[in-house]
Amino acid sequence: MRAIIFFLIVTIAILVSVFLLLRSGKLKERYAVLWALVGIACIALVAMPRVLAVIADWVGIQVASNLLFTLAILLLLGVCLQLSLEVSSQEDKIRRLAEESAILRAGLDAKPAPQQPAPDPDHDNDPDTSAADDHDHR
Repeated sequence: MRAIIFFLIVTIAILVSVFLLLRSGKLKERYAVLWALVGIACIALVAMPRVLAVIADWVGIQVASNLLFTLAILLLLGVCLQLSLEVSSQEDKIRRLAEESAILRAGLDAKPAPQQPAPDPDHDNDPDTSAADDHDHR
């Protein structure tokens, strides 16, 4: 009975953590659904441990814990595959953004700098016009 209570508390803690991560935006919805389903399945197995033994017998596995480990390994392989797909997708997006950034930077480097007009020597000597010009440029 202690083990059932312990695993029930651990599973509920995991579900609450998933909910909090989802709410804070650190976990995307598609991953939260996966972890919520895993949590619900764990609660069902903790609440009804005989179900695992029945499924193991039906599949032809002699020890129910071997079925549990097999399912856990398959789940982890699925998560690894999903994350590998995400990494590949992100690498493509990063490469494309780097290429676009390089093209934009090359375009900016190729443009000549705007030329400043040469100062008029007669204009700088007159204090009345230089004060008015300073006021206009503000």
